[in-house]
Amino acid sequence: MNNDAVYEHSPVTRRKLTDLFTREEIRQLTQRSDAMGFWAVGSTWAIIAAAFVLLAHLGGQPAWLALPLAALCVAVIAGRQLALAIMMHDAAHGTLFKSRWLNEVFTDRVCARPIWNDLLKYRAHHFIHHTKTGTAQDSDITLTAAFPTTRASLARKFLRDLSGLTGLKFFLGRLLQDAGYLKWTVANDVVVLPANGRKWYDYVLAALRNMMPMLIANGVLFAVFAAAGHPLLYGVWILAYTTPFPLFVRIRSMAEHGCTEKSTDMFRNTRSTRAGRLARSFVAPLRVHYHIEHHVMASVPYFRLQAMHRMLLERGAVSEPPGYVDVLRIVSAAGQVQEV
Repeated sequence: MNNDAVYEHSPVTRRKLTDLFTREEIRQLTQRSDAMGFWAVGSTWAIIAAAFVLLAHLGGQPAWLALPLAALCVAVIAGRQLALAIMMHDAAHGTLFKSRWLNEVFTDRVCARPIWNDLLKYRAHHFIHHTKTGTAQDSDITLTAAFPTTRASLARKFLRDLSGLTGLKFFLGRLLQDAGYLKWTVANDVVVLPANGRKWYDYVLAALRNMMPMLIANGVLFAVFAAAGHPLLYGVWILAYTTPFPLFVRIRSMAEHGCTEKSTDMFRNTRSTRAGRLARSFVAPLRVHYHIEHHVMASVPYFRLQAMHRMLLERGAVSEPPGYVDVLRIVSAAGQVQEV
């Protein structure tokens, strides 16, 4: 086992962990499992494969059946793309697997690169979010700064997500980030980097170098579809990532930190959310909805977050969380007349 110090990252709260848990409980909660890590990766890709198999067999079916099933498959694939992003997140904290290689290399190749991400760059960005949560220095602050908003504004945001505009904006932004023109981020802020004498071809070369792992991963995906006799299905991978995926990411971000208190206390500036089967399928894979628990002790792997939540609930440290519908009401409450 390689428990490098780089992975041990416990954000500061106003409550000591030893006031909430015994040292033995902390030891048990932070135990990692390669088997659970491989299960998360394997089951996610298996669901993606099953959705594509179903899509491949929809030809010849009546439109009233084929179209709803195709739309469902696209949504399921987008939900599992979010699961890939969550596994990248967990591996960045060193909790998906026991070893550094499995977390940093394996997960980067099979989870991060297929969705045009970079685990090491993400980790550097994300740890700022943990240490500066809710402050002006929070690296993710732009994801929730606009809330609360109006229902009309929220509907327009959802429409941009589902129409592909948000996805296209991401593609352009990530291209410019890989080229070194923009600062790398997964948030909404845009920071132009100084040129420092670089020529146009320096940006092109940087883009090719930084994009190569993503291009290889997606080339493998395309090759699999082509070998199966359905090369056009690769377009569905892009479609899912361009349309439902941004919507699912937005809802997840709103639930985690939207309209929470401006406080240094992780119990107040972060939100856990109740998630049923539907939510877990699309916006809350791998127990990510236990977000207070994750911020309180980021070294806890995904499959132990539910047990940690129960312990905090029993000890009165957290209350029963709201559901995702409740969160949507909270973040879209601006301009609404409150009943007395």
